[in-house]
Amino acid sequence: MCGIVGYVGLREAQGVLLNCLSRLEYRGYDSCGIAVSNGHIAQFKDAVRVGALKETCPIFEGTAGIGHTRWATHGLPTAINAHPHFDCSQRIAVVHNGIISNYDQLRKLLIDEGHLFVSDTDTEVIPHLIEKYLDDEPITAVEVALSKLEGSFAIAVLIDGYDRIIASRKESPLVIGIGDNEKIIASDVPAILDYTNRVIYLEDGDIAIVSNNEVQVKQNHGGGTVNREIHLIDWDRKQIEKGAYDHYLIKEIHEQPKVIRDSLANYFERETYDFQSLIDSETSSLVILGCGTSYHAALVGKHIIEELLGIQVRTELASEFVNRGRVMPASAAIAITQSGETADVLLSLKKMKQSVARIFVITNVPGSSASRMANHTIFTNAGPEVSVAATKSYTAQLIELYKLALSSNLLEHSIRKQMQAELRQLPALVKQVLDSESEIANYSRMLSDCSTVFYVGRGINFPVALEGALKLKEISYIHAEGYAAGELKHGPFAMLDKRTPVIAMIAKDDVYDPMISSIKEIKARSSPVIAVADESDDSIGSLADVTIRVPHTSSIFSPVINGVVLQLIAYYTAKYKGCPIDFPRNLAKSVTVI
Repeated sequence: MCGIVGYVGLREAQGVLLNCLSRLEYRGYDSCGIAVSNGHIAQFKDAVRVGALKETCPIFEGTAGIGHTRWATHGLPTAINAHPHFDCSQRIAVVHNGIISNYDQLRKLLIDEGHLFVSDTDTEVIPHLIEKYLDDEPITAVEVALSKLEGSFAIAVLIDGYDRIIASRKESPLVIGIGDNEKIIASDVPAILDYTNRVIYLEDGDIAIVSNNEVQVKQNHGGGTVNREIHLIDWDRKQIEKGAYDHYLIKEIHEQPKVIRDSLANYFERETYDFQSLIDSETSSLVILGCGTSYHAALVGKHIIEELLGIQVRTELASEFVNRGRVMPASAAIAITQSGETADVLLSLKKMKQSVARIFVITNVPGSSASRMANHTIFTNAGPEVSVAATKSYTAQLIELYKLALSSNLLEHSIRKQMQAELRQLPALVKQVLDSESEIANYSRMLSDCSTVFYVGRGINFPVALEGALKLKEISYIHAEGYAAGELKHGPFAMLDKRTPVIAMIAKDDVYDPMISSIKEIKARSSPVIAVADESDDSIGSLADVTIRVPHTSSIFSPVINGVVLQLIAYYTAKYKGCPIDFPRNLAKSVTVI
């Protein structure tokens, strides 16, 4: 959720901090602020976007500072509740991501001791705790304060008169960029790519003392110094620029043919697959979990693996799984998370380790927490994804699930070769869909005035309907529901009328006839139907009000093709409405709180 940055080096910190914060806007936020140290700590914060803060912020001199973009959890989005937060003496500034679950008890204790609080946040207890123990060395004071906290946190601490920044994490991401005579602390890698591609990933319990020429990492409270490996990031900083596109979202939709090509080139070059040992004769059952878009990818994965390999697959919402008392056994588990930092997924991974021997993660971020918890990790080739709504990362997850199934030794050789041949064609087929962008944009205009839209599919395209509805909700703020087409008659028919469009995914597969029957039932209720149908389908045109033709492929690969169509529909609907597409209200890219 929130974004943390910190800088210590030879440059003026203010410009670096504001630039880094702008790179973290995709995480979602409602207020922001910075603090810079130069003999004393000066700070400026407000419930505004980073761009507005840049225009109104006074000029602060100093080569060390911290900054923050806040996504409200405790207290309204106001200037008072924005970070950084201070102690009573204004000597200690703190930025924090996460939730301090025992903040209320700590706050009452500190108030009884004479501390004055000005905000409604849980974060404010941290600088006051540090102040309480600051008679000791700064690092000792921070260590003792952190030992009193319960919950999750990533923090950066700036102390007046102390020429270092202290950073620590517990169940929230934090990286340190290693530059020449400068160091940058951030919640995520894109924030630092303008300055360096070398990073250290902090582990849970790490406390880092960061100066311009050194990073010292101590493990846990009172623990000794540990070495953390420096990782090279192969993302190009140009990948986090919009270029000629109006929004990151449409840029990332257009990057999908390349994403698929990159993933498949790596696959076909090796001719084997790292996950080959996952689904084998020893695998009797499999659980796949995720949240949001990643969960929809898991549902598609269930269809792929069950249909091709005949193995029982259970899908789980990670946000529900973490609260379940009893965990049903499985031979292996796959967790899907774009960021690798999704709090519900990380907690689920910890829980699964108690009963599942083999745990695998599909993620887009090397060095992420999930990748370090798994027995084996496969990294998608999506590159940095800036827009909050997932597009290319979802497609990349699907490609890895196809590769996973096609690499199993349980699959007949002839079927594998046939499916691999079709897999090779996907980049070109997605490009064909993108070539129809203007036509799809025109059809989207009719949705922009609607208050409710239904998405329906059957079989492997039911999860695609869920994902399409999620995309429309996320970025256009139109109420949208995804349903298995056969479920409409079990209640949702009550919602259908001439003002309620239904978008239907129709593949030439075993559920084609039932899908046609469902469309006839929808039309009988006067709802307009937008059909996303195979180019070879000669029947659908007479039933649907609008037909979006997609290139022919096996139904098992249709989620990739249809998914891109629905991404374009959501994008252009939101654009016609004038919505803030890349940064939808109340949402964050990386959901690091539960």
